[in-house]
Amino acid sequence: MKRLTYIIVLVFFTIAFSSCRDKESKTLSTEVKHSGALRTIMSGNIQPVISLDTLSKMKNLYALGAVDNLKGEIQIFDSQPSNSFVVDSSLQIKDSYNIKASLLVYAEIKAWDSFQIENSKTKSDLEKQIFEIATDIGIDIEKPFPFLLDGTIASLDWHVINWKDGDKIHSHKKHKESGLNGTLKDSKVQIIGFYSTKHKAVFTHHTTNMHMHFKTDGNEIAGHIDDLLLHQTVTLKLPKQ
Repeated sequence: MKRLTYIIVLVFFTIAFSSCRDKESKTLSTEVKHSGALRTIMSGNIQPVISLDTLSKMKNLYALGAVDNLKGEIQIFDSQPSNSFVVDSSLQIKDSYNIKASLLVYAEIKAWDSFQIENSKTKSDLEKQIFEIATDIGIDIEKPFPFLLDGTIASLDWHVINWKDGDKIHSHKKHKESGLNGTLKDSKVQIIGFYSTKHKAVFTHHTTNMHMHFKTDGNEIAGHIDDLLLHQTVTLKLPKQ
């Protein structure tokens, strides 16, 4: 009888411990973290706030941000960096963690669910549909969450910042024009984004709940997304619930 009681108690604690670990794992896998803030950058403070090498051991890392002193753009897909820089007026992509950031938003996501984007053309349409789908599948939209887009876009306006040393006057227009910029048409891309209703001027601009970076399918171009138009061939991925 004592042995049976011992076994029952042991099984109970094993199940309870396993349940706690599962809950903890789920929490950790969807938690969005950030270092730095857009409002700080716009005030003229562009010094580094985090070293990417401190995150290099994360297995399923997704991140975007700005290189310290605004000398490039950061985008990491499933722990693979595709960071972009302007060197001698040309775009260079580097797969290194050996850089620092003035702004970084990141999360470790082990699994994603896929959804077909429908009836969305503009960035505003996309923002509304992400909100609706995230709400439908039970994502807590009171907290920030990451998303991915994969497919062929109709048009995408991009820039890679290369801020002039000593310039203390910041504006969104100057950020877009300081380095390289361009427009992609009918191109296959991967997009990493973060959605939040609570982080305007922190890691989203004051007019939107999204911040998005991208890389082309061949990794020739990567950087910050200023605007985009969608085809009906884009897949949205949200953290598996």
